[in-house]
Amino acid sequence: MLFWASYILLQAMLTDNQMGQPQKPIAAEQPILSLGRVLQNLREEDNVDVLIATTITYLQEQFNYQLIWIALYDRLNHVLIGKGGSTADHQISFLHKPVGLNPGDLLEQVVIAQCPLGVADLQREPRAAQWHEVAAKYEIQGTIILPIRHRDSCMGVVLLGSQRWGYLLAGEAKARLQMVLGQLGTVLHHHEMNLQQKQTKRPDEPLLRLLEKVRTLSNLDQRLEAVVQSTHQFVFPHRTNIYWFEPQGHYFWCRMSNQLVNMARNASSQKAAAGMTVQDLNDFYYALSDNQIVSIGEARSSLKSNFTGKLLQRLQVRSLLAAPILWQKDLLGFLAVEGLEPRIWTEAERHFVQGAAGLISLIAPTDNMESTIRKIQQDSQLTSQVAQAIYNEQDFHETLRLCATRVLERLTATRFLLLQYDYDQNNYQVLYQISPHNRRPWTFALNALPDVDRQFLQKTTQAVEIENFDEDLRLANWRPPLLENSVRSLLICNCTQGHTPEALLVITHETHRSWTTPEKELLWVVSQQIGVIVRQWQLRASSKEQQKISRIFTQCLRILVQVQSEATEAEIKHLERAALEQIASILDCPLAVLLSWSPGQSRAEIIPGAITNNQFGIVADVPVSVQGEALIQWTLSQDSYLCLKANDLPPETRKWLNVPDSSQVFVVALRTPAIYQPTGVVLLADYQEQTWSEASLNATVTLVSQLAWWRRQQQISQFLESITEELRQLNWYKNRRLEEIHRTAALLLGQIHDLGIPANELTQTRYRLLLRQLDHATASITGILKLEQWQLHMSWETMPITSLLKRSLERIDNTLKKHKLWIGVHGLGQPNEEHESPQTPSFLKGMITTGNLSAMAIAGDIVKIELVLHELLVTACRRSEDGSRIDIWCRRLDERFLELSITDNGAIEPQLLIDLHHDTPKDLLTLSHLNQPPGLHLLICQKLMQQLGGELHFYQLPDQRVVSSLLLLIAPTGK
Repeated sequence: MLFWASYILLQAMLTDNQMGQPQKPIAAEQPILSLGRVLQNLREEDNVDVLIATTITYLQEQFNYQLIWIALYDRLNHVLIGKGGSTADHQISFLHKPVGLNPGDLLEQVVIAQCPLGVADLQREPRAAQWHEVAAKYEIQGTIILPIRHRDSCMGVVLLGSQRWGYLLAGEAKARLQMVLGQLGTVLHHHEMNLQQKQTKRPDEPLLRLLEKVRTLSNLDQRLEAVVQSTHQFVFPHRTNIYWFEPQGHYFWCRMSNQLVNMARNASSQKAAAGMTVQDLNDFYYALSDNQIVSIGEARSSLKSNFTGKLLQRLQVRSLLAAPILWQKDLLGFLAVEGLEPRIWTEAERHFVQGAAGLISLIAPTDNMESTIRKIQQDSQLTSQVAQAIYNEQDFHETLRLCATRVLERLTATRFLLLQYDYDQNNYQVLYQISPHNRRPWTFALNALPDVDRQFLQKTTQAVEIENFDEDLRLANWRPPLLENSVRSLLICNCTQGHTPEALLVITHETHRSWTTPEKELLWVVSQQIGVIVRQWQLRASSKEQQKISRIFTQCLRILVQVQSEATEAEIKHLERAALEQIASILDCPLAVLLSWSPGQSRAEIIPGAITNNQFGIVADVPVSVQGEALIQWTLSQDSYLCLKANDLPPETRKWLNVPDSSQVFVVALRTPAIYQPTGVVLLADYQEQTWSEASLNATVTLVSQLAWWRRQQQISQFLESITEELRQLNWYKNRRLEEIHRTAALLLGQIHDLGIPANELTQTRYRLLLRQLDHATASITGILKLEQWQLHMSWETMPITSLLKRSLERIDNTLKKHKLWIGVHGLGQPNEEHESPQTPSFLKGMITTGNLSAMAIAGDIVKIELVLHELLVTACRRSEDGSRIDIWCRRLDERFLELSITDNGAIEPQLLIDLHHDTPKDLLTLSHLNQPPGLHLLICQKLMQQLGGELHFYQLPDQRVVSSLLLLIAPTGK
């Protein structure tokens, strides 16, 4: 508060003086007026010595201190430089000496913390040992050390020593002292900034003079010499050099130096390095290629510490500033200023060196303009020749030969490689190559690229350069084979930009080297044109393959349709062999074999197809087990085909299959839809070096599938013909037996009529009843013989549902008694009570009925419906355990249908329920529950009910009860 009060009073007094109202100062105002004068003097003065002297004078006048010392802080050397002061004997020479700052002493604490410190007795203070002698000489005890600061920067210190003990300073005096020192710090800071600006080098004017000078020179060497001289004059290092980069040799050589004459005349240790390989300067080279300035000075480096020492040792210097010389992203060299002593490079020096290097980048390409124009013309001619070859559809290999020769000559490379990705082998095959005469061609394949490299090549829009294949992490899985074949650097291009790298153009060299941007651009354009050629070649090869497949398909189908309806087994096998020959011709295999069997057979028959090489064959008399042969089971476990090497085949298979150890085997099952069992396996064999395309394999699988369907159709036809023959014989036998029964019954009836009617009344009644029943049976047999001799006849009748159930239950009365079965009928409108009156039939005892459907009638062929219901009841009785219960449920579904459900607790095969489902396909060639009773009878009932307009379903409830649901048509009302 005292500080601000003094400051406000000072401002008021100054204002009064400026307004022309001078007043005689009183004694209390003298310190304030002195403070105002010294602050004004400090603001208006520029000379540092005058500023220091003014401050010392003020301190002497206003403060009673026997020792005053003012020093300025040197940040670079971390010392305090004495600027003077005052002592009791006016001996101040020692106050102009520099004082070093040591860790822990008072002066360093004030400089770093920028806060005042006080000492009660300077003579006894251990943290100010360098002042003990001075303090003892002038009997100095209490001491205050204050910083001279501007914001966060320490400009110096003020030391005030008194002969009194203690260091307390009055509040008003302390405020005035801080104001003076604050103003002094501000003025010193501004003076320092002005001095730095005057001393700072400005690179713009020297660069403009250099540009004007370079414009007047005629050749590149003179211009480079001018750049070296101007750079050396501006930076003034020990030496200034221009190093030129040789891409083919992958090294730097000194093209120009300010000590060029000395380099030629002596070999002193201080001369510039004449040649440096990139391998020795890896990090340095990559930094320059990335257009970075490399700066190495005192305790500072833009490179890694371990590499900095190596670079300085190679150049035999202790400080370095290097700027890259780039043209179209290509490194031409670098401009380097080198020092034999550690040095801190200023921003102006960095900017000048960078600007000079940029100037060289602009003038360097003009030196070989004629050569550049000639190369551009050659490049244009090469690309136009490739484009013309594509347009004229010239020979693929001849076009590549011309292109490869010109590219190798233009890029001075060793090998030209065109790689094609093989999806079947999952690797890159050499599609075309040109190599030196003293080098053998590559016969190996390269592994598929990892995802990182594949995505990188897919996204890139230029040739990818690898200058040092020993250290580069890209294409890592290609490194072993390429290094083994002397590849040290390469260029690689994706021939289809933006797509998966299927075709790759690779240019290799046997030494570490780099290529220029125009060379990489040329290779990229050529690679895209070659991509078109490869695509055309692929389309042409694919077209030929498709034509071949189409021709074989036509021939194979023509063979299969030649079979006659009554072909013999030998004729069918002959056609199968002919089809196998066509299948083998798709893959050009020397061996094709069919292992055939029928459902239920345990052994497979070997049917030879094509055998065109005596190293491939079969042993037909060796028995082949369907379940025991591993090759068959492996194939059946696959949804598609299976490819195996001959060495992977088990010994049991090699007993009947003779193939070389270096061969491969292709097997596929004769498979129709998955619900049907396979009936054979097709086997094809060839040498391992033979590659099969995916299209050929798919076509082979398709033809094998067609053969499987054809064989199935033949087997079904044969099966149905045999069944039809049996049914004809059965029908003939049934009709003949019925005719005989009809004849015998008619004869008996005639004899009964001839005997006449007995006289006894009871016998007469019985006699007549028998005659009526025999008459009815004879009439029904007559209907069967006349109307249903070869097909069923559907009649239309009606019958109450109660009558139908009663007649059906009467027919199974003996079965119910035998197995003590209990039947409940529900939904017919009878009371919920058990009826066991003496007149109740035995099959109705214990029967319970509910509902109100007793008056309802059903419509249809009643005889056939009654037979179906009887079959369902008999089947339910047979699968039920003795003493169990069978329920019959009657329920009206709608206006048209009545549902009659029979439930029992018997056991039923789950597969039978699946087979009886309407949506389950029926395989006529496999063993099934539907081929024999009760499944056969239930299936017949299902089919019969469909013809009658009803439905029959079988299913199982969650409580394991079996339900036979019969849907019957309801007779229309009034009919």
